[in-house]
Amino acid sequence: MADPTPPFDRRITPWRDEVAAKHLEGKVKAVRFVDGRAMELIAPEAPLRHEPRPDAPLDSEALKGERVTVYDANAEGWSWGQLEDGYVGWLPSAALATPGSPPTHKVAALHTFVFPGPSIRSPPVEILPFGAKLNIAEVRDRMAITSPGGYVPAAHLKPIADNEPDFVAVAERFVGAPYLWGGKTMLGIDCSGLVQLALSACGIACPRDSDMQERALGAPVDLSELARGDLIFWCGHVAIARDRHSLVHANAFHMAVVIEPAADAIGRIHAAGSEISSVRRLTAARF
Repeated sequence: MADPTPPFDRRITPWRDEVAAKHLEGKVKAVRFVDGRAMELIAPEAPLRHEPRPDAPLDSEALKGERVTVYDANAEGWSWGQLEDGYVGWLPSAALATPGSPPTHKVAALHTFVFPGPSIRSPPVEILPFGAKLNIAEVRDRMAITSPGGYVPAAHLKPIADNEPDFVAVAERFVGAPYLWGGKTMLGIDCSGLVQLALSACGIACPRDSDMQERALGAPVDLSELARGDLIFWCGHVAIARDRHSLVHANAFHMAVVIEPAADAIGRIHAAGSEISSVRRLTAARF
């Protein structure tokens, strides 16, 4: 007899055999169904893992200020929940807290520091990645003061609604960042994480994985018409066109975010046995 359970994508569906989100009751099989608890990421960044253990595969990362809907937790210090982009997995419980005041600003530098006081000579208490979100109580003498009392260089922040004008330029700022499967910061980033961060910085909603991005973003165009801002997809990989002849992408061949001739990347990936699956153009994007 066929399994009557509908084909939900487990990456973005809060559903395990033991527990599932209340809104899925009657749609999936689970021992119990629960309402999620709204939580906030208070660590600079936190791993989202496939299983509740530190050596489990890294599926993605959550950034400070992100809201997380938590559906389950265990005694070993892990919480199972759903990120703002829909991705589901296990996070360290210590990285989460009851939500505070809504964020007012976001980190616009690749990294910035949180100091315990107004002096930049004092040892920083946190290092925050690009895209982290903060509630700023006031700005004084070029320092933004967070609600908990930390001091952040105001030049490294943007108001939460102040979007970047060019997502390709955002991606280019990450050149040299090491490649990390599941990563979303300058310390380590993967191909789809780079696309998601760059588009999100411009106010464009973007799913997490490259196959999701290929289905959700833009309209198909021919490779011969490649233009700045087009996304080139292969099975398991995505790159951003800078112009007709070059692209920027995080890749495991260079183990870094690089700019390279499009022909070189296409030829190398073809030689490895993978063909371009589509080229997508984001007609609403700004670049």
